[in-house]
Amino acid sequence: MRDLPAYDQLPVASGQPPHSAWGLWGAHDSRGTVNVLGPGDVLRATAEVREGTVFSLNWDLELPSPPFFGRRALEHHIEPLNPNAFDDYYNRFYPQASSQWDALSHVQHPEHGYYNGRTGAEFTGQPGSPNGIDAWSGGIVSRGVLLDMPEYFASTGRSYRPDEKVDIEPDDLAAAAARQGTTISDGDILLIRTGWLGWYMSASTDLRIALADDAAGALRIAGLSGSPDLPRFLWDKGVVAVATDNPTFESWPRPMKVGDYQHFDLLALLGMPIGELFVLDSLAQHCAADSRYSFMFTSAPLNKVGGIGSPPNALAIK
Repeated sequence: MRDLPAYDQLPVASGQPPHSAWGLWGAHDSRGTVNVLGPGDVLRATAEVREGTVFSLNWDLELPSPPFFGRRALEHHIEPLNPNAFDDYYNRFYPQASSQWDALSHVQHPEHGYYNGRTGAEFTGQPGSPNGIDAWSGGIVSRGVLLDMPEYFASTGRSYRPDEKVDIEPDDLAAAAARQGTTISDGDILLIRTGWLGWYMSASTDLRIALADDAAGALRIAGLSGSPDLPRFLWDKGVVAVATDNPTFESWPRPMKVGDYQHFDLLALLGMPIGELFVLDSLAQHCAADSRYSFMFTSAPLNKVGGIGSPPNALAIK
């Protein structure tokens, strides 16, 4: 990643957690890997725009319905501002219920804490609150790359269903990229299609309720494995941020234990943004049609001081 140390050379300072980027961009950094992006990445991304087709990667704020993981449904209110205008407001708005970025304050490493050694007591949502989503509100703009995992698995004849616990390994990502003729370059935003979101849209109301309740272990999801080689793969490829189209990022069910849970390694140790429930099916179809899986990627997270997450407000431009 630019002139940064390789994954196996981390950390850069003694006393920091193994394989962490703590201190790499300063002791008080809250931006993590987004720090590497600059004007050159924007210009590099514009070179991917060849036809001007825009794909929104944002799901409806009301989906999934019912919400997952104990979050509550969004309440939207429209009311007259005056005889000639309306305003609206939201109650119970969970920014991580639908398409989302996880900020670096979302998950801590059980042994080492939050990114750059922060503690939960510091996350106040007030000015000075570290690791918040506002650290990325200036925009995440770079070349984007899509890996279409259902298409890859189909090409190999391997059994695959997005509603089953399938571990997507780093070797699978590398092989999918090779099959597509796609190069993952330094500074890229990596989008990984599992097919889960499209599968969910075809699910019945009863099944959606069972999934939200996780009744009898109904929630089973294909996603990234817990392999310790995955953070190495992403870091050494120069990936700045990574997102999937499922609600857990990783395959599920999965015990949240050190060495087998990517949120700990990517968010807390490397400071790498994690996205979930990105809408990728239409983009994937278009990429397959023109045999080109790269594009300009833009995202403008909410400018909320100390926010824990945000809708991505993300676009892919081909």
